[in-house]
Amino acid sequence: MSALRRKFGDDYQVVTTSSSGSGLQPQGPGQGPQQQQLVPKKKRQRFVDKNGRCNVQHGNLGSETSRYLSDLFTTLVDLKWRWNLFIFILTYTVAWLFMASMWWVIAYTRGDLNKAHVGNYTPCVANVYNFPSAFLFFIETEATIGYGYRYITDKCPEGIILFLFQSILGSIVDAFLIGCMFIKMSQPKKRAETLMFSEHAVISMRDGKLTLMFRVGNLRNSHMVSAQIRCKLLKG
Repeated sequence: MSALRRKFGDDYQVVTTSSSGSGLQPQGPGQGPQQQQLVPKKKRQRFVDKNGRCNVQHGNLGSETSRYLSDLFTTLVDLKWRWNLFIFILTYTVAWLFMASMWWVIAYTRGDLNKAHVGNYTPCVANVYNFPSAFLFFIETEATIGYGYRYITDKCPEGIILFLFQSILGSIVDAFLIGCMFIKMSQPKKRAETLMFSEHAVISMRDGKLTLMFRVGNLRNSHMVSAQIRCKLLKG
């Protein structure tokens, strides 16, 4: 048995069985011919993975959704990349369509869509004839492109107010989403992929005391400044 363990390691256990009937049944001593076979051990789930991720999940806390929404910025940072990109694209698309609709509504209520080609008529926004042209005007002003073909005139106070609201809303959306993406990119989550831990830990005498020891190796040539290691010990 010790030879089998040395050969196959601790991932297998030796089970003594004997052939009786249609299958192999465990037998006690003195109950017929016996044979030994190796059965893979049932691996227990780790409390903490070797990459540092904790396998404990919290449940039945109550009102979990409201707790996550109360800290929306951190919730977005913790989401996976595919959801971050989806929210990023969706938020900008909805904001752009909403603001373009507002410019189109102003042009429609003032009658600029029908009088845009009249020579002596001054519209709210020059050269806005339909929704696509209103959308292009919003993109040009929001992205500060400014081709000069579409512009706000001084005969439209509601357009000036909407332009101020557009500037404030655009700054808030940019600060929120771009800040979220920047913080997520700066998190070194994949840094643990190049950190190697020893397969086994040992208990040995060190400085006159029994000490639990293991080794950590860095595969990269770059140094880690102010690195901290936290360990969790489970005592049965």
